[in-house]
Amino acid sequence: MSDGGGFTSMAGATSDGDAPEIGIGILGYAFMGKAHSNAFKKIPYMMYPPAAIPRLVGIAGRNVSAVNEAAKRYGYEHAYTDWRVMLENPNIQVFDNGGPNDAHSEPCIVAAQAGKHVFCEKPLARTAEEAKTMLDAVEKAGVKHMVAFNYRFVPAIMQAKKLIESGALGRIFHFRGIYLQEWIIDPNFPKIWRLDKAQAGSGALGDLGSHVVDLARFLIGEPKRVMGMARTFVKQRPLADGSGAMGDIDVDDAFVSLLEFENGALGTIEASRFCQGRKNHQIIEINGEKGSIKFNLERMNELEVFWAGEQPQETQGFHNVLVSEPYHPYWSNWWPQGHMIGWEHTFVHEFDHFFRAIVNDTPVSPYGATFVDGYKNAVICDAIVQSSDSGRMVDIDYGG
Repeated sequence: MSDGGGFTSMAGATSDGDAPEIGIGILGYAFMGKAHSNAFKKIPYMMYPPAAIPRLVGIAGRNVSAVNEAAKRYGYEHAYTDWRVMLENPNIQVFDNGGPNDAHSEPCIVAAQAGKHVFCEKPLARTAEEAKTMLDAVEKAGVKHMVAFNYRFVPAIMQAKKLIESGALGRIFHFRGIYLQEWIIDPNFPKIWRLDKAQAGSGALGDLGSHVVDLARFLIGEPKRVMGMARTFVKQRPLADGSGAMGDIDVDDAFVSLLEFENGALGTIEASRFCQGRKNHQIIEINGEKGSIKFNLERMNELEVFWAGEQPQETQGFHNVLVSEPYHPYWSNWWPQGHMIGWEHTFVHEFDHFFRAIVNDTPVSPYGATFVDGYKNAVICDAIVQSSDSGRMVDIDYGG
C-alpha cells in the first residue's frame, strides 16, 4: 500500500496489530495542541496500516484547569503543569512542542537529552543563534527531530515538488510567495505574546513568512542572498492583562523581501497581518522554462498549471488541476476523487511521516523539515531583519 505519490514508506507495519505504540508528551493545549491531538487520533485508522499507534501519555500547560480540561477532551492519560515532570515519564518516546516561541528551546533541548524524539512547532526558535543550540542538542543526542512546516504536506504542494524534481518545469526562473492575514489591524487589539519580541522573536516574519521561506527552500533550493524591508504600523497596543496600560510593539507587522537563489532563480516573499479581507491567504507561484505552477492555500486541493507549447494553441492557458486522485500524494489514505480534504490533514501527514522515520529508522528529510531546516530558516529570517535594519543586501551564511 502506498500514498500514490511515492512519499511515504509503509515498511515496518502490515496491520494495526503489528504497529508499536509510541508514547506522546505534548506541551501546549491551545491552537496547536488541538491540531496535533486531532492528528494523533486519526493516524491509526486513516494512515493505514499505521507505522505506530500514538499513545497520548501526557499534556503539559501552565493553567491547571485548562490543561486538565484538555487532557479530558483529547484523551491524554496525564496532565502536567510542569513540562520537566512530564518528560520524566518513561512512557513518553516523542516530545511534541506546541508551545509559544519562547518555550521552544529549553524544553526541546531537555527532551533530546532525555532521549526523546523531538517535534517542534515553527518557527524553530526566535533567532538563528537559539535555533543552533537546539540543532546541536538533537544531533548530539542522536534522536529524530522535525519542525512543523506542515504546508510541505499539502498534497498539492507535494505534487508540485514531484513535478519540479522530475524536471517537468525545466530551469526555474522565479519564485514568489505571499502570506496575508488581517487579524491585528484594529489598534485596540491587545499586545498578546505574538506581538512581543521577547516571546515571539518576530512578528509576521516568523509567524507567516517562515512558512513561505520554507516552501521556497523546499521547492526551489537555497537562497544565496536577501534584501528585506519590515514595518510596524501600530507602535503601541493595550496590554493583554486588561489593565488599560499601553505596551510598545517591537515586532514587525509586515515585511517584503527579495531573494537570489543559488541556482540563479529570483524570488519575492511578502507577509502581513494588515491586509483587510485576507483571512489565511497564502499564494505561491513558480515560473520555469517549460511551465508555471500556482498554489492558493485557501483552495488547497488545487494547482494551477501552465505548460509551454501545449496544443492546440487556441486552448493553451493555465489549467486548474484538482489534486484528489489516488495517484496524487497521500490521497489513497482518504476519500474517492473529488472529495476534499482540509488544513487539518496536513498535520496527519507530517506526524505519520515523523513516526515512520522513527519506527523504520529512516531520514526525516528531504520531505520532512528537520531542525537543520529550522535553523536555516532562522538564518534567512535573521538576514531579512538585518537587511531591513541596514538597507543593504545580506548574504546567507549557514556557518561551517
